[in-house]
Amino acid sequence: MKRIESSQNALVKHWKKLVTTRKERDQSKEFLVEGFHLVEEAMKNDETILSLIIRDGVEIPEGWSIESIKLVEITEAIAKEISETGQSQGIYAHCRQPQQAEEDYASWKKLLMIDAVQDPGNVGTMIRTADAAGMDAVILGVGTADPFNPKTVRSAQGSHFNIPIVKGNLVEWTAKAKEAGVQVLGTGLKNAVNHSDIWPQAEFALIVGNEGSGVDPDLLAMADNTVKIPMYGKAESLNVAVATGILLYTYSKL
Repeated sequence: MKRIESSQNALVKHWKKLVTTRKERDQSKEFLVEGFHLVEEAMKNDETILSLIIRDGVEIPEGWSIESIKLVEITEAIAKEISETGQSQGIYAHCRQPQQAEEDYASWKKLLMIDAVQDPGNVGTMIRTADAAGMDAVILGVGTADPFNPKTVRSAQGSHFNIPIVKGNLVEWTAKAKEAGVQVLGTGLKNAVNHSDIWPQAEFALIVGNEGSGVDPDLLAMADNTVKIPMYGKAESLNVAVATGILLYTYSKL
């Protein structure tokens, strides 16, 4: 087991940047996960893990298969520097970002497309919900929060290792879906029908949009239908992640 005691170590500096800067994550195609649950989820595909990092005094749970994983022990001071949570459990995994081959795209027939949703917690929750609802992939459009932001990763609770997540141009993805015969549903208020009045095909794409401005009008113009969730109380709208959960569970069971 390697041990690092200096915060000036190049690897420690890299870990800190993975936590704090999107540029570092984008350029390296790596990210850091924190906590026993997320590390255990990452270990389901140990080829994803570059190293398992443990703080002094933290024990690896019995039953974890770590023979093929590089272990690094760090001091409590370093753990505080790379931790993103207030109550760190002292265990981390330095991971490669899962990459998707373009030849896999054609097999995806149930898509969640996220248009410029800016809150990492919302994006992470939607990734987790898409995973739970049995969607094939999540497509993140321009302006959407970084899927590998620590808050996004924490909100997704390990779903990054279960469902493909791709960044792309949603106009192009919507066109591809329609060409493949996949029904596209937008979300909005203008010319919209109640979500319960639409029963999509088994193969469908759902587009959800920015917390304030919603889905881009150009995307809505491409959709086969626009759906809305009726408000029965006095609230004007639902949180985008909550609305996404309602829609995915309404449609994915078909």
